[in-house]
Amino acid sequence: MTGMGGGALMTPALIFLNIPPTAAVANDLVAAAIYKSVGAGVHWREGSPNLRLAMWLGIGSVPCAFAGAFIIRAVGGEGEQDGFVKVAIGCALLLAAATYALRLGVNLREIASGAQRHSEDPHIRPYATMLVGAVGGLLVGITSVGSGSVIMVTLLLLYPGLQAVKLVGTDLVQAVPLVMAAAVSHVIVTGIDWDVLIPLVIGSIPGIYVGSKIANRVPQMFIRRGIVLLLFVTGLNLVGVDPVLALAIGAVSFVAGTFGWALLRRRFGLPAFATVARMGAPPPP
Repeated sequence: MTGMGGGALMTPALIFLNIPPTAAVANDLVAAAIYKSVGAGVHWREGSPNLRLAMWLGIGSVPCAFAGAFIIRAVGGEGEQDGFVKVAIGCALLLAAATYALRLGVNLREIASGAQRHSEDPHIRPYATMLVGAVGGLLVGITSVGSGSVIMVTLLLLYPGLQAVKLVGTDLVQAVPLVMAAAVSHVIVTGIDWDVLIPLVIGSIPGIYVGSKIANRVPQMFIRRGIVLLLFVTGLNLVGVDPVLALAIGAVSFVAGTFGWALLRRRFGLPAFATVARMGAPPPP
């Protein structure tokens, strides 16, 4: 419904349900490998992904994602591993919140300028793309966060002319081998908790269906702002900030962000608090 990667929301939720961080990451990755394959298959049939771009991303991301679980194991005992993964997830959530906010800003600028994404086959930058894949793969391999949030925004900045449908399709297709590699390594190192995995998979399938049906009927911008705030507060809490202080910082950030967003819209000649159209949509008249 929002385009936000499931790991950025699912893994912290599992941790707050008292599931150990390493187990939360492992089971979320296995579930993501299943439901991302479904989404990628749809885009593949429609011909939307840029396969050359997805290939260069995969060259960098797959080996780094596979290394994630082994890096966690090298940290130390079970307690040290859980502590490391928890802080790493918190940092990844803060990064995801920042990149998602950046995505909203880029969307706003495109709408204000009337720019259209039209490039069917952009010039591929192999080394930069592989680097993005490697960093994103390592992030996903350790935290399960980043395949749909951090990598998506980086692609948006690297290839600003790429059509929105191509951008989403490419991100989904490259995420399948990335998440599968990370899932396999975590299964080898951590194993699977079927009591966690089965409900995740069962719940994700109707969730994907319902989300796709109501995506055009809900105010996307308000939901996305709420997700940015949720990721920010959750990330602060996971890195060790007191929950009350994290909520206070989140409240102040929400107020400051709302007025900052209004000023930014006015700067681009748009109404201060009108809802921004979805990325890839034509600019308002």
